[in-house]
Amino acid sequence: MRKVFQEELIQVGEDLIEISKLVTEAIQNATTAFEGADVDLAQDVIAADARIDFLQNGLDERAIDILALQGPVASDLRMIVGSLRMSASLERMGDLARHIAQLARLRYPATVIPEQLTATFKDMARLDLEIIQKVTQLLETRDLEVARDILKLNIAVDDLHLSVFRAVADPAWAETSATTVDVALASRYFERFADHGVSVARKVTYLVTGEWQPEGF
Repeated sequence: MRKVFQEELIQVGEDLIEISKLVTEAIQNATTAFEGADVDLAQDVIAADARIDFLQNGLDERAIDILALQGPVASDLRMIVGSLRMSASLERMGDLARHIAQLARLRYPATVIPEQLTATFKDMARLDLEIIQKVTQLLETRDLEVARDILKLNIAVDDLHLSVFRAVADPAWAETSATTVDVALASRYFERFADHGVSVARKVTYLVTGEWQPEGF
């Protein structure tokens, strides 16, 4: 029975890694579609989100079964509860990638972002991709140095997010209302994507140390 229990725990961890890899693909394709007004690629991202949702549901059902049937304690219990929360964060990251792709589809054949903010959004996309790549690495290795790297990347995303809102609030901003809304939404999607990466990093840190880390750990 104990062997089966350990195999179930291993499978939960592998499921998290698989979801994280799918989210990596989603944000990479979403930002490519977003930057290049690629409506076909945007549609692929939107359709592929169902796979992430399906895997998250399966992971959650597996974790709940373990809780109900195995009665885990101490570190094993932390692992199961933490996995439930991490799967929710990863699923939300997939949703945010889908939202970015939906913006690209909505504005096709035009691009979403005006020229003066193109470089800013390229940087946000690059940082988000690096965050989810490090999330996968963290889930595979539980290396807390990787968790700290995620936090640093998130701070850089926050700074870019703030710069977008400063640009929109500047009296020199002359874009249409629709563009202004698109810019604000897109910036929020990229910023929240990074936040969920930090959420996963904090939960892995808790699994490793047994101590809940404050914001800015």
